[in-house]
Amino acid sequence: MNAPSQTVSPLRQRMIEDMRMRKLSPKTQTAYIRAVRRFAGYLGRPPDTASVEDLRGFQLHLVDHGTSPITLNATITGLKFFFDITLDRADAMARMQPVRVPRTLPVVLSREEVARLIAAAANLKHQTALSLAYGTGLRASEVVALKVGDIDSQRMTLRVEQGKGSRDRYAMLSPVLLERLRVWWRVARAQGKMLDGGWLFPGLNPVEPLTTRQLNRAVHDAADAAKIDKRVSMHTLRHYPVSRNMPSDVGGARAAGAIGSIVQGLQSAYSMVSERIEKGEQLVIGSKAAHPPGLRFNFVQGCLLHLQICIEIDLRRLDRLMSEPQGDHATFHPSLQQLHRCRVTAMSPET
Repeated sequence: MNAPSQTVSPLRQRMIEDMRMRKLSPKTQTAYIRAVRRFAGYLGRPPDTASVEDLRGFQLHLVDHGTSPITLNATITGLKFFFDITLDRADAMARMQPVRVPRTLPVVLSREEVARLIAAAANLKHQTALSLAYGTGLRASEVVALKVGDIDSQRMTLRVEQGKGSRDRYAMLSPVLLERLRVWWRVARAQGKMLDGGWLFPGLNPVEPLTTRQLNRAVHDAADAAKIDKRVSMHTLRHYPVSRNMPSDVGGARAAGAIGSIVQGLQSAYSMVSERIEKGEQLVIGSKAAHPPGLRFNFVQGCLLHLQICIEIDLRRLDRLMSEPQGDHATFHPSLQQLHRCRVTAMSPET
């Protein structure tokens, strides 16, 4: 005899439809439903009958039971959507206040600990995935979503599609990391684990990608095997010193600071240009340029390579999206001038 399917109340169905209309991610929808369910369990009756004092008492209940600030704020956000959108009762949340989340220092692994962690991974696939997360700063969900075609060995970049915030972006790729990826590709292809144009890190079934749960389990097992007594997760690999690949002597430390300032200036300029392009604004450069800088590149690429750190910016789409800018091309942003004084020309590796 088949078990009866769980019925969904009209109120929950309406909330689900409201979230679908706004195209909220599945994880966000699950979190919002969980928050309302938790509130209904505390209230003991349908949540649409709650008063302002009921909501205030619920927040006090969460605080008294040691709920973390992050969980508390997430619960308030879910309830706010429920009362503001689904019930059209924005006034009900008047006494629900988010709390300040304490700022703590992240756990940072040394280079030796990272080397031990990656070496202790169970297999080549996990070793390559951890190396990629550490070398590029990608999140676990972004690592498992990569495909073979996302690797651009000519430009030394990784294309990240629909990462956090549903945004596409590029991550820089070092020559050492590219070689690691090539070794993994050859092994996986020889074993029949990787399909043409398929996932870079496939699961047991090559049609499906490796899951974030499996990747997090792999990093925890590797940390235990490497006897690292710190709290290690995939997100830990995103926290590292800027100069981790720089020489450790005084001159290297100074070089790391100089390169870091160049990188920061380039990233800032690139972000500002991208935002203005998306808004359809005209860019003005040169002696007539306003502050902060707007840039247009007559050259195709700007490349900075210092040991294993490589940054490349490609703005060729400017030529297609807008007319000739005002001003002259003799004056560039100071970070670009410094880039051309300090850059190291590197040959692109063969594919």
